[in-house]
Amino acid sequence: MQFQNTTLSAEMLQAIATQNFTEMTEIQAKTIPLLLEGKDVIGKSNTGTGKTAAFSIPIIEQIPKDAEPFVYALILCPTRELAMQACEEIGKFAKFKRWVKPVAVYGGASMERQIHALKNGANIVVGTPGRVLDHLRRRTLKLEHLRTIVLDEADEMLNMGFREDIESVLAQTPEDRQTVLFSATMPPAILAITKQYQKDPQMVQIQSPHRTVDAIAQYAINVPMGRKTDALHLLLASKKPVSSMVFCNTKKMVDELTEALQNRGFAAVGLHGDMKQMQRTQVMNSFKNGRCNILIATDVAARGIDVKGVDAVFNYDLPQDHEYYIHRIGRTGRAGKEGTAYNIISGRKQEQELRAISQYTRANIEELNLPTSAEMKQEALDQLQQRLQEQCSNAAPSEEAVQLAADCCWNTSGNPAGTAVAGRNYSCNQKLAGIRHPETDSQGKAERCSNR
Repeated sequence: MQFQNTTLSAEMLQAIATQNFTEMTEIQAKTIPLLLEGKDVIGKSNTGTGKTAAFSIPIIEQIPKDAEPFVYALILCPTRELAMQACEEIGKFAKFKRWVKPVAVYGGASMERQIHALKNGANIVVGTPGRVLDHLRRRTLKLEHLRTIVLDEADEMLNMGFREDIESVLAQTPEDRQTVLFSATMPPAILAITKQYQKDPQMVQIQSPHRTVDAIAQYAINVPMGRKTDALHLLLASKKPVSSMVFCNTKKMVDELTEALQNRGFAAVGLHGDMKQMQRTQVMNSFKNGRCNILIATDVAARGIDVKGVDAVFNYDLPQDHEYYIHRIGRTGRAGKEGTAYNIISGRKQEQELRAISQYTRANIEELNLPTSAEMKQEALDQLQQRLQEQCSNAAPSEEAVQLAADCCWNTSGNPAGTAVAGRNYSCNQKLAGIRHPETDSQGKAERCSNR
């Protein structure tokens, strides 16, 4: 369904158009009409399906222009990053409705600033359960006039031990509220919450998990034990993704892999739950603005990440839950765009685990061989020759120039090296002086990234 064919307001359609959205996703087409009718909804949806817009658009639409300074909607999220991201997205949809004022509240940030924002007319609050409870206790957040509450990533909030906090928040909301719940899975604990706190909820479920990964090319790379980091290095060097995410199962592995890739010249940063809020913000800012193009994260930390333009996802460790696999690779190929996911595995046990994931998602995971040194060398030379020809508009590079580039392009360890020095020796009117190999650019970026 096209957004233009709906009854949404002109301001909302204009905001949607500025984000270049035209077609509703399945979860949006099924959920938005129900929420606009005021019904309680259970949405079973995976990451990357557009569910934030599915609940944000109806909430914004139902806040009147002459709205009283009350909190009309509360969205609970499992992580600080997800709360910030959801609030930012709501702000984009409310761009032409100046009376809509979303505010994010979460731990690790200034309480005073949040209190000031809440007192300044906030009518949509997005927050983590713990910090929302803090504001309720202080009476800096009042929910007497609340119309809608959304539990986003409800299964993850329960996994993180937030059930008591969620129930404490729900107990302080009006009984005639609209209750919306989104979850990738429906364990008994989620069903118990829906039974207790929702009234005749409408179930919205997209057809099957594999639909989320249809546009993603998935590969398996089997390597000897202890060689995963080398394999990841080769994949990053050969595939050259503009931006990528690498997933590990432990915080310790995130730290070790981040350091290993930085030492090898890659612009990598790590993200996990033990980091302070200031560190997490710095990491995300460096990744979003492109200073660092490789983000290494755990599953919990990554649940709040929604960065557009991730070219590839690398599973350094296979996830412990099949649903997490969908969440992970959903970071690439979002909104119908093509993406790529690489699974680095070692040993028969991990082969079996990946086979089970393939059966669960009904996705074809192809085996992929790592590029050889000769293949990478030839590819580097082909790219360099093309760049030489582009730069030397008055004359094609001589055989001597190409041979010199070849000599400088491959060092004794078998890794591509910078060709800027060689470029300065070419006889093409010094037009080649600024040419560098992509690996050289990565080295400089890595130094800038690790020094921040």
